[in-house]
Amino acid sequence: MKVLNWYDLLFRCFGLVCFTLDLLTKVMLEACCMVFLLLFCYQVASAEIHREGHYVAAVYEHRPILNPNPATLTDRRSALELMSRNLYIYEEQVIAAAKQGAQIIVFPEDGIHGFNFTRETIYPYLEFVPCPQSVKWNPCREPHLFSDTEVLQRLSCMALRSKMFLVANIGAKQPCEYNDPLCPPDGRYQFNTDVVFDASGTLVARYRKQNLYFEYAFNTPPEVDHVLFDTPFAGKFGMFTCFDILFYEPAVSLIKKYNVKQVVYPTAWMNQLPLLSAIEFQQAFATAFNINVLAANIHHPTLGMTGSGIYTPLKSFIYHDMESRDGRLIVAEISAHWWVAEKEDKEAPLIFYREMMYDNFTLVLVWGMKGELQVCANTLCCYLSYQRPTISDELYALGVFDGLHTVHGTYYVQVCALVKCGGLSYSTCGQEVTDATALIDFQLGGNFSTSYIFPLLLMSGMKLDFTDHLGWKNNYYFMSKSGPSSGLVTAALYGRWYERD
Repeated sequence: MKVLNWYDLLFRCFGLVCFTLDLLTKVMLEACCMVFLLLFCYQVASAEIHREGHYVAAVYEHRPILNPNPATLTDRRSALELMSRNLYIYEEQVIAAAKQGAQIIVFPEDGIHGFNFTRETIYPYLEFVPCPQSVKWNPCREPHLFSDTEVLQRLSCMALRSKMFLVANIGAKQPCEYNDPLCPPDGRYQFNTDVVFDASGTLVARYRKQNLYFEYAFNTPPEVDHVLFDTPFAGKFGMFTCFDILFYEPAVSLIKKYNVKQVVYPTAWMNQLPLLSAIEFQQAFATAFNINVLAANIHHPTLGMTGSGIYTPLKSFIYHDMESRDGRLIVAEISAHWWVAEKEDKEAPLIFYREMMYDNFTLVLVWGMKGELQVCANTLCCYLSYQRPTISDELYALGVFDGLHTVHGTYYVQVCALVKCGGLSYSTCGQEVTDATALIDFQLGGNFSTSYIFPLLLMSGMKLDFTDHLGWKNNYYFMSKSGPSSGLVTAALYGRWYERD
């Protein structure tokens, strides 16, 4: 046997080390390549799911499970059992939205607890909601920090598990001192409340509804809430509820004061044609303020409640169904930034009066293939220039109203409206209509005294459309549309003169 000297041993050890290092280098290079490829594929996939400057939003039109006897007092346990049944549905929809890449989901007003309660009978359904600006709280991770927060805990855990922002509406209670001049006799405030959780489940926003719609179970907040919350995907969002959308406070002032471009809007809206169907006015609001609106409505066709959507100034994703008993999840990718459309004009004159939306409108009939009309009331004059390729067996009218609306709320409106009548007699003008075949090119305008004007464009079958031109010219506000793809039901400019409410 040959005995190796120390030089031979050192040489062979050096060779073995070099071989080992070479092998390790190759393995590490292959591993690095694999990691790089995985990261590259992930970046590509992420870019496809969430394009830069865009985000994926979801709204759910919910058919709630309701208390059949809301005027009868129950206990907290029974109230939680009913609300839990609705929350199970919410959880299913959050999972479905997450699978489609949603970053934020909005649920409707009254969707968890229901409606038609008295002040006393809603009490077992109420949660305690601390002010997010005063205390940072994650109900899912800190469930025992406050009592009577079982619903908040469920909502927080949904947001945490799905890693998305979640907006929901609940009833809230807040104790008050008897030396508070506004404190109710029972020693507590009760608020219709929206809550927002971020993707970690933390409570980040709370909004208390300002403009209550015959909601005797709730109080109006002592001061108006202007609520914003920040997101990493679309910046700041504003928030208000249902009937708020028709008033300057807080809806308009929030948008103007804070330059809000994204709005979440839980609602329990009963449709009222021809001017105030849910999808019709939601789109008009988004168009008028050049913003995105994420609107979630209750689904209860028996009560006339349907109409939800994701609205941008140029495109809408909507759900309206008066036949189906089912709710609907809407998911869409939208841009976080939009731009404004432009304008147009025209003028010109039969007069009769009909009640429409409980207001006394002054109207003129729209005859023939084309023409120009004018009709005035108080200080508002409305102008219409129109043309249609064929005469259909349908009657239309141009109407104007300038005054205080006093039914189901008191507020001042200025309206110019081109509407399809219910039949072939002028006595049917102002009736609720959902279908039409007439394709009408038009330009509608008026000398409005307010700058808050909402363009309504409702087509046959409760479909929405967008104007071609929109805006001011020579102190007149105009909208125009050419080449519509379906029959016209309503084209209107709905002005809100907030200072005269």
